[in-house]
Amino acid sequence: MTTAFVTLGLVLSGCSNDQLARQEQQPADPASQKGQLSEPEAPLEEIVAYDQAESDAAIAGHIVAERKLLVAKQEAYSQMASPALAAPSVAYDMSGIRHASEPLDRENYLPQDDNPVKRVSEDPVSTFSVDVDTAAYSNVRRMVMREGRLPPKNAVKAEEFINYFSYDYPLPKNQEVPFSINTEMAVTPWNKDTQLLQVGLKGFEVAEADRPAANLVFLVDVSGSMQSPYKLALVKKSLHMLVQKMNANDRIALAVYAGAAGMVLDSTPGDQKHKIMQAIDNLSAGGSTNGGAGIRLAYNLAQQHFIKDGINRVIIASDGDMNVGTVNHDALKNLIEEKREQGVSLTTLGFGSGNYNYALMEQLADVGNGNAAYIDSLKEAHKVLVKEMDSTLHTIAKDVKIQVEFNPQLVAEYRLIGYENRLLNREDFRNDKVDAGDIGAGHTVTALYEVSMVGSGGDRIDPLRYGSQQEDKAAAHGNELAFVKLRYKQPGGKVSREVSQPVLVSQIQSGPEQASDNLQFAAAVAGYAQLLKGGVYTGDWQFADALALARQSKGQDKHGYRGEFIGLLELSQSLQTQPSNSHAGVNGKELR
Repeated sequence: MTTAFVTLGLVLSGCSNDQLARQEQQPADPASQKGQLSEPEAPLEEIVAYDQAESDAAIAGHIVAERKLLVAKQEAYSQMASPALAAPSVAYDMSGIRHASEPLDRENYLPQDDNPVKRVSEDPVSTFSVDVDTAAYSNVRRMVMREGRLPPKNAVKAEEFINYFSYDYPLPKNQEVPFSINTEMAVTPWNKDTQLLQVGLKGFEVAEADRPAANLVFLVDVSGSMQSPYKLALVKKSLHMLVQKMNANDRIALAVYAGAAGMVLDSTPGDQKHKIMQAIDNLSAGGSTNGGAGIRLAYNLAQQHFIKDGINRVIIASDGDMNVGTVNHDALKNLIEEKREQGVSLTTLGFGSGNYNYALMEQLADVGNGNAAYIDSLKEAHKVLVKEMDSTLHTIAKDVKIQVEFNPQLVAEYRLIGYENRLLNREDFRNDKVDAGDIGAGHTVTALYEVSMVGSGGDRIDPLRYGSQQEDKAAAHGNELAFVKLRYKQPGGKVSREVSQPVLVSQIQSGPEQASDNLQFAAAVAGYAQLLKGGVYTGDWQFADALALARQSKGQDKHGYRGEFIGLLELSQSLQTQPSNSHAGVNGKELR
């Protein structure tokens, strides 16, 4: 049996509002008032490179200082444990002490298992919500490329790895249906007896001049946990990039939260860049984290300046480490869901390591009809907030659901790769009250199924003894492998629309070399994600095989993201042969 792919701010350091107001009224440096900072003197790419170098220098200094401190602490530990210094009558038990060289890891990921193989004769229909989040990929890249360790399994989400990359799908013919549907099948790289079915969507693109006006509220975590070059310092540089893309029709407000929450900058026209950037630059970190209060304040600001038919969005920049105030996550999600229905969306930007709460940041974005990204560098900030700004901010279709029905006459089994926490009940597909993911302008969304054809020998499950009547009903559609249906709502709509198309037998490629670069590269990424999770379904396939497939299908790589993935694969292959790192532990607890 063959397998097929389907591509379907200012810190609240005890300042009162009056004090904040007096600070705002103080005259600025005359040198800073020589005109508004409407455009940078140098191209944005050069500024990114300069800021990256400046940031790298600061980070290097921070690392050197940390290492000196660790050495001093380790020497202190050695002296404490020295028999010459210990009192003769006292026995010191050092076994419970965590040495300074052992990092404390409080990162939080939800536990998840791979989707199981389904027998088509018993369960022919697969239903799930689209997902355009990319945080899992950039977060794992941080672990591998910056920290030199392979990730915990629960940090890996195959769909976010696959959807981190764009694919060359054709644009939709018109905006009446806001995305095109593309399918392709070829032999599975890790199992010659199965096929990969790829289901790919491509959203229509919007010219910058046609982008709706944006009402944005930056909500910045300035608690003590954000004191790091990879946290608040990187947040400031990232927001600067987005501010540069705003115009006079847009509005930006800035709110912060630590032990309490406060407004740093009221909603301001987007062309007043100097004023906005100055407010961002004044942010500093300290205190505990009351995220719930900050989110309420940010939504209030967004609603006060709501733009009809515009983009109304709260953007949270945080490590997600909320420890005071509203820590009942269900109550927080209920609040976000209520505001979503009022037209204000939520995007989360994750920063930092050690205490990064991926689970919470992802769930807040999902409930808020937004997307979750993880910013590990200025390059990633530039990708999310500049190159893909329209995809990040401008929703073209909401509550997008995919349902695939497989023909039991031709397909014996199937397995959806990824989307484990996006699965829906079959009846949810037509239920407009069931929330699902959104698609932004220009977004590509890709889903891969590994399918086993009848008689191919790729079956993993024994068939039922007494068979199924479904097979007789499928005979009338003998040239169809599967039928793909999508439901979506227009951004302001309440009632969903449906589009559909069959996957034909004639679409199966005769060999893996006939598959497009789109399918082959997506397969390489999906294979890599599965290997990181233990390779339950990948057989003898290894990092070296994923690396070879990625190299041959790299195709056009305008921004270097695919080339970077190849480097990530190479480094992962090297790390696989090294002893396990104790830092790779995972919290993985369920949110309550």
